[in-house]
Amino acid sequence: MSFEAIIIGGNFAGLSAAMQLARARRRVLLVDAGAPRNRFSEASHGFLGQDGQTPAAIMREGKRQLSLYPTITIRQGKVVRAQSDGDAFIIGTEDGGEERAARIVLATGVSDTLPELSGLKERWGRSALHCPYCHGFEVSGGKLGVLANHPHSAHSAMMIPDWGATTFTQALFEPEEEQLVKLTARGVRIERSPIVELLGDNPKLEAVRLADGRVLPLDAVFVAPKTSMASPVAEQLGCVFDDGPFGPVIRTGENKETTIKGVFAAGDAASAMHNATLASASGVLAGVHCHQSLVMQSVA
Repeated sequence: MSFEAIIIGGNFAGLSAAMQLARARRRVLLVDAGAPRNRFSEASHGFLGQDGQTPAAIMREGKRQLSLYPTITIRQGKVVRAQSDGDAFIIGTEDGGEERAARIVLATGVSDTLPELSGLKERWGRSALHCPYCHGFEVSGGKLGVLANHPHSAHSAMMIPDWGATTFTQALFEPEEEQLVKLTARGVRIERSPIVELLGDNPKLEAVRLADGRVLPLDAVFVAPKTSMASPVAEQLGCVFDDGPFGPVIRTGENKETTIKGVFAAGDAASAMHNATLASASGVLAGVHCHQSLVMQSVA
């Protein structure tokens, strides 16, 4: 085999996994489709040493550093097929290429499905946000909204007041009595008329139009998108999924190995908590344990 491990996905998780394997002097192929989930964001925040850098700049520098290791091969492309073949795995790319390796690391990420709401998609990652820890500081002090489109939205609305005056709206999920008490204690305004349109000079948000015709000034709105696997390869390999709060999550053990021996997973595809630092950390774990499994195989 040309490679001992193939990493599918070149965002924070995949690059971090590749770094561990490269430093262990293993022959690794990293295949990156070039469509990371965070491509809509202007900057990545809360990532120690990289705060404020664009995601593209972080990944570009990561690939540059990886390219200095002689056992790493980085290719641009989309993996569309993956299967087991005895004790190894075969992947196929969109351009018809095929490669084989003893281990696979899935860092394939997730795709977001946003609520059907006029003006939301155009502002995604700018003034329509999913994570206050990632983007809250940049909109702090403004008028903030939480789109109540998900059962976990009430929990989010309880967090947001630390960044600004918060309105909880959409009427899709009415807070339970206990949640309502806590939201009120946090100073959250409950607006039961649904948002029908986001207003302002895109991608800036200035206000939202409500179903009853009123216009409510807002500087940013937090929304929980539904997520799905960005790639079919985990399912093709037979990996088991768990039901996460926003969509399916690849099941892994503490060593980041999936239910398929020799296949590891990291990043948003394998975690219900989505954060740049956590994605990178899970990639480190996947890379380390992938290497250790190769070592154990050689002495079995």
